[in-house]
Amino acid sequence: MSGAARHRPLGVVTRGTTNPNRLRRVDNWIVATCADRLLAAADPLVVDLGYGATPVTAVELRARLAAGVRPDVRLVGLEIDPARVAAATPAADPPGLTFARGGFELAGLRPVLVRAFNVLRQYDESEVPDAWRTMTAALAPGGVLVEGTCDELGRLASWLLIDADGPRTLTLAAKLTTLGSPAELAERLPKALIHRNVPGEPIHELIRALDDAWQAAAPYATFGPRQRWLSAVTRLRETGWPILNGPNRWRQGELTLPWPAAPRGA
Repeated sequence: MSGAARHRPLGVVTRGTTNPNRLRRVDNWIVATCADRLLAAADPLVVDLGYGATPVTAVELRARLAAGVRPDVRLVGLEIDPARVAAATPAADPPGLTFARGGFELAGLRPVLVRAFNVLRQYDESEVPDAWRTMTAALAPGGVLVEGTCDELGRLASWLLIDADGPRTLTLAAKLTTLGSPAELAERLPKALIHRNVPGEPIHELIRALDDAWQAAAPYATFGPRQRWLSAVTRLRETGWPILNGPNRWRQGELTLPWPAAPRGA
């Protein structure tokens, strides 16, 4: 009996909304920042949890990991809805890409990495910690969960890197050519933070500080939105926010902070 058959899927069916390239920002970040974990793994297994009504983003993640990290990476797309699993089956390319029924329990698999995007938005904030614990308990030793959300076209996104000890980092990301203001990112915060974006909450302080830095960097708009974003992130770092990585990642429209600093006690 397979692992998928032995485990009752935990969770509820998502809306299933998806689009090609919707998750390219988080995929590129995973390739750049999580490659070492996959390269060191005896079994480079990745789970895409809740890929949606079509498997396009699962197919894209597997292709990006195979091209950018290691060609033998295995990706299993999991969905609670059996009709979605059946619909995705024609896109399978075993052993590198398969689909199965599963939820937060990860169908008995032990992946090195899980991507769970736009899955927890429909849950109550109080349910999020248990969902994290269920997923991270199923990871291979040293494995990580990337959990977050984005808009329908993937222009605005945010995600958390989570391990067995809890969240490690928060990343905000945007398509800079369409970004009017960093305040727009507040609409796409992870479920654990989105309801905390109110005055007096630390995540509100972060969004406001980033938006202030963006406004102060307005003169750099002459040189394009990327230079304006680089100036804003540099200014934010200079004011004491412990921003990680460096210009190579910042110029992708990203901003990553360690979790204890990002929510600052939230």
